Amino acid sequence: MIKLYGTPPTRLLRVTWLLNELGLEYESHPIDLMKGEQLQPDFLALNPAAKVPVLVDGSLVLTESSAIQLYLAEKYPEAGFIPQALEDRAQMYRWIFFLVTEIEQPLWRITRQTFIYPEERRTPGDVEIAREECLEMLAVLERHMTEREFIVADRLTVADFNAAYTLDWANEEKMLDSAPRLSAYLKTMYSRPTAPPTIAEAFAAGEG
Repeated sequence: MIKLYGTPPTRLLRVTWLLNELGLEYESHPIDLMKGEQLQPDFLALNPAAKVPVLVDGSLVLTESSAIQLYLAEKYPEAGFIPQALEDRAQMYRWIFFLVTEIEQPLWRITRQTFIYPEERRTPGDVEIAREECLEMLAVLERHMTEREFIVADRLTVADFNAAYTLDWANEEKMLDSAPRLSAYLKTMYSRPTAPPTIAEAFAAGEG
């Protein structure tokens, strides 16, 4: 059986979404990052980078949430989350890489500077720079989605499940106020019965 290591509200939610969409059973192995469980030898043997999520499927050990999403979608092609046309696949990869490098990275910088780093290591000025960079790239995606229902082609692909989590993260930082199409898209994606908890819901559940 598939094993999934990690704890919400991390990028684990991206993988959980694909597993739900595909109707796959899996064993959940929570990793408490605040207690440093990602630094334990058993976990480091799975991912020397000490980050979640990690998926174990038989002899395969796979890290990086986007790579895991693509692996699952390719292993179960009947769901149709990988476009058949080469051009559509190329656009799917394009937007996944865009989301990870141009939108997620400034969000991650903000999270580090406001939550993860100890106060003496924080650089408050970088938060504003990262915010400006993120808003610029969100505007690019907003224009792309103006008259679109999905990120690529005319149906759901891995890019949509990747985007939804990333945009939920941006929404937590109040960055979608000037992006009505992305806000509507985000609401539609999380209305799916297979959607995982939002980041806010995951935080609330952890505090409960």
